[in-house]
Amino acid sequence: MVLLPSVAVLPWDEHGRVLLVREAETGLWQTIGGAVEPDESPAQAAIREAAEEAGVVVELAGIRGVCGGPPFRMTYPNGDLVSYVPTIFDARVIDGEPRADQEETIAVAWFTIDEIADAALSEFTIDEIADAALSEFTIALLGDPAVAILGHRASGVEDAVADEPGDRTGQSIPSRRRADRGR
Repeated sequence: MVLLPSVAVLPWDEHGRVLLVREAETGLWQTIGGAVEPDESPAQAAIREAAEEAGVVVELAGIRGVCGGPPFRMTYPNGDLVSYVPTIFDARVIDGEPRADQEETIAVAWFTIDEIADAALSEFTIDEIADAALSEFTIALLGDPAVAILGHRASGVEDAVADEPGDRTGQSIPSRRRADRGR
């Protein structure tokens, strides 16, 4: 097993919405992020990934959390087993309009807390959100207010603009989590 440092970037807007990207291969929504490259700091990787995947320049606002363990293991088609250790950064967009790169990502959108509960998210993103104690987002995903610690709250915000509007929903996260994990 190879241990890989990685990053996830959570750009927040003034309305408390978070910017997510739709991954090209799976079509699922996920956090902006990826592996830390050799001789690159996690902060540098976060800024680079935001530019590559969402076409924006971000200012990092702090570390939300660091995750790891079995939920962050992945086996690649060639058989390589890796265990990611993502550092999750809060951020804000300081330049650029969010846009998908059409290689790794096919859409971008701002999500409110209410919208995220119905979004078709990758399991990796669900685990990042839950592990990083994203408060209202965790409650929306898992339905348990006892897990709330920190967070952002927005209300009355218009729907986010996406490259594919109206195509952000799927099976509810609590139902999908139970089905995927045998609950």
